[in-house]
Amino acid sequence: MQKKSQKSMKAARRPSLDSRRGGRASPTGRGKVILAVGAHPDDLDFGCAGIIAKWVKEGATAYYLICTKGCKGSNDPKMNSKKLAKIRKREQLEAAGILGIKEVFFLNHEDSELENNLELKEEITRIIRKVRPSVVFTLDPLMIYSQKRGYLNHPDHRNCGQAVLDAIYPLSRDRLTFPHHQKKGLKPHKVKETYLINFDEQDTFFNIRSTINLKIKALSKHKSQISKETLERVKERASQTGKIKGYKSAEGFKRIILSF
Repeated sequence: MQKKSQKSMKAARRPSLDSRRGGRASPTGRGKVILAVGAHPDDLDFGCAGIIAKWVKEGATAYYLICTKGCKGSNDPKMNSKKLAKIRKREQLEAAGILGIKEVFFLNHEDSELENNLELKEEITRIIRKVRPSVVFTLDPLMIYSQKRGYLNHPDHRNCGQAVLDAIYPLSRDRLTFPHHQKKGLKPHKVKETYLINFDEQDTFFNIRSTINLKIKALSKHKSQISKETLERVKERASQTGKIKGYKSAEGFKRIILSF
């Protein structure tokens, strides 16, 4: 009986996946604190800018955390990594301003070399404990490739997503993890729900009809990376995603409701 009790206690501490497949999601943003974590500048504007902008309009407070400098993505022979990093940081700040993001944090890891290690997890945990989000958006670490779209997911995306999930549970929650945080006033924190960006597998959909233009405007600030053709593809993808639930434009995610 004692062994069963211990197992039950352990099970109760684990986060659980919400299984409402194909569900609409229409909660208001009022009172929410949102942290969105991406590997590179522009990741979050592609993945979740529409719903974040909508929730900010409704009264949410939103933060971005960017893990790398994004300093490798250029075919311009006159460009170098140092210059590109400065450009991409400026582009991200301009995009975030359009969306109403309160603050953007930059960890400045090297692009294409992001590792899911303790250093990264501690940095993410520190930001979680600082801003104390009720909702976290990040990249789905299980998305390795897409045969449908002919796409190999960037290793930085996968490592970022896994590090964020590890930081949410159990690292941010447990008081004895990174105890030096408490000396800086950063107390343990429990995130309530997480939305994973995965363009192939989604179970929760948000109507972004009112903010699709803001999303496109924010993406257009990433001039070093994004063409007009790419912006048109983003609009089309939002339209196709919306059709799943009868919306004009939508963003879709894998949703995890945390029960620990």
